[in-house]
Amino acid sequence: MPMTSSVPYLLRGLHQWILDNGCTPYLVLDALVDGAVLPEGHIKDGQIVLNISPSAIRDLQIEPDFLSFNGKFQGIAMQIYAPISAVLGIIARENGEGMWFPREHEDNPEPKPPNRPKLKVIK
Repeated sequence: MPMTSSVPYLLRGLHQWILDNGCTPYLVLDALVDGAVLPEGHIKDGQIVLNISPSAIRDLQIEPDFLSFNGKFQGIAMQIYAPISAVLGIIARENGEGMWFPREHEDNPEPKPPNRPKLKVIK
């Protein structure tokens, strides 16, 4: 039986762990994932890093399929929304501690067969 993504569960726990240690949680997202609503002026190289500490945002929701929160960017209020598949990692600003997540493919492509060694007959 296939299991749901572990990313939202780990994300919630790591977010709390970073806060409990007096650090600032930074969320790293793939800004190119379809459905993401992000402040475009802050995207660099297809990624965005967002401060998700309680003093910087409000109404953080981490659900099985998405995350969302309200924040201000250059003084403009905005609701951020991103599919869980966009989450690349969560780290503490102060020391880089945290976790990077492997890329999950929503379409679950067929696995490639392993490369087999090629034998050659030498006479």
